[in-house]
This record gives sequence, structure tokens and C-alpha cells, in this order.
Amino acid sequence: MNSPVVHAAFPVGQDGEMAPAPVILLPPSEGKAEGGLGKQLRIANLSFSQLEEHRTTLRAALGAAMKGKEAGRAKLLGVKGKALAAATSANLEVLTSPTMPAIERYTGVLYDALDVASLSTRDRKRLNKQVLIFSRLWGVVRPDDMIPDYKLKMGATLAPVGKLSTWWREPLTAALASSVNGTVVWNLLPKEHDNAWAPLSPAHAATTPSAVFSVKFLDEGEPTKGERTFTTVNHWNKLLKGALVRYILETGADDPKALAKFRHPEGYRYDRSLTETTPAGTVVSMVRPVPKVR
Repeated sequence: MNSPVVHAAFPVGQDGEMAPAPVILLPPSEGKAEGGLGKQLRIANLSFSQLEEHRTTLRAALGAAMKGKEAGRAKLLGVKGKALAAATSANLEVLTSPTMPAIERYTGVLYDALDVASLSTRDRKRLNKQVLIFSRLWGVVRPDDMIPDYKLKMGATLAPVGKLSTWWREPLTAALASSVNGTVVWNLLPKEHDNAWAPLSPAHAATTPSAVFSVKFLDEGEPTKGERTFTTVNHWNKLLKGALVRYILETGADDPKALAKFRHPEGYRYDRSLTETTPAGTVVSMVRPVPKVR
């Protein structure tokens, strides 16, 4: 009988050397913590310094837009009233306001579920090394990058750069090349952020990930004519991904099979039979079974 495969924290490659730790791509959050205890931002100090010129250009464009008419600012930022006033102020002060680590600045449901404060010292180090957070304003940052409060949507169109996801695509793909080359990537980005990079494009064929895995969550329904039925979870998708990120950090999971032992707190389980292969990579399904009737 063959022994079961055990996935170590950092798997060993075919050549006997330690395989690269998987990279985890996360979106930012709309909600952000205010304030901070860090010094004012120096764009040159952010990770992926090759993006400095693009970051500087975009910050200037955003600053100019914040001096425009209220209607234009409201359309760009997607808020109004007091929220618009606060967002405008934050965007005008990104170079002078206090900073805090990106992982603490972002406060959305994914980050709440990830619960960084409860991570072990080991897993916090892995987080800072393995997680990359896409940003509308900065392109991509690491969890320990010190950033100020700001507001900007990835799907926004900002003069004179145009649609942000399109504008970021080439520089962001090039900047990430060395981080993802030959590495397993867990792509947990929503579509609008995923559109901001193109790792499998012919132009970057020499520096591509060894595998790209994305994840969808499904609620199983009652069978119809003997066939399984599912509903894709959209609203709580980010919340559900937080626990998954913790598991990947804790185990070094570099293959969907490693999710077989994952017990999601909301009852979702890896279903190998629903795995899909697409041009963009492998789509993994986490399924919550139909509740049993007692």
C-alpha cells in the first residue's frame, strides 16, 4: 500500500532543494483604518521600487482630480457627502499623513477573517514574504509596507492615465515577474484586480508561475434530476478567503490536493471533482454541502 502524501510546510522540489514558498495575491479593501503611527510616506521606500515612476504619476493625477468639482470626485471615488469629503482629504494628504503597515491599513472582511493579530510569529513572517496586495494607487505592496490612508477604485478611469487596471497591467506584470517566476501562485484577486496583471501573456513567457490557482466557493443545493446543483458565493467571497489564506500560510499548501485536510470554519470543503483547468490557470472549488435534515 502506498503511503499517503504529506504536504510539508515548505515542500521539497524534484531536485531535492526546498521549493519556493507559494505566493498569495490579495486585493486591498475599500475600508481602511484611519491615522497611523508611522512616518510620512516616501514612495521610493515601498516594495517593488521599479514602480516608483508610475506611483508618482498616479499620485499626482489623483491629487489633481481631488481639486476638481464635487460631482467628478464623487463619480471617481464612488462616495458622496461626508465620506467624499473624508476621501478627498485623505487623497490630498497621502504624502504628509501618517502611515501604518498595509496589512493593518486594510480592514475589509477578508482581512478581518485573516485576523493577522492572532498569527504566530512564524506565520506573520511568512505573510510578509508570501502575500502581495494589489493596490489601485501603489500597484502592489507587501503587508509590511507602510502606507497612508487613501481611496481609489481599481476599475476607475483617471485622467490622464485612463482606466487603472489597463494602465497598471504592463508595469505590474513586469514588476512581479521575479516574484512569481517558477512559483506556485494562489490568485485570490477579484476580476477587476486580476485584470491589472497578465502573467501568462506571451511577452512574459520567460518569467511565468509554475502554476496559478484561483478559488471559488459554492453552496450545494438539492439535486435536480439526479444532478448536483450549486450556487456560487459572491457576496461573502472575500470573507471566506480570509480563512483560506491562513491555511496556506500555516501549511505551505502548493497544490489543490493540500486543501483536502482544510476544514473551513464555514463548512466549505475541497471538491476535487469540480476542479477546472482554464487558460488562466486552475480553478479550485470549495463546496458547502446541503445541510442534512434531521
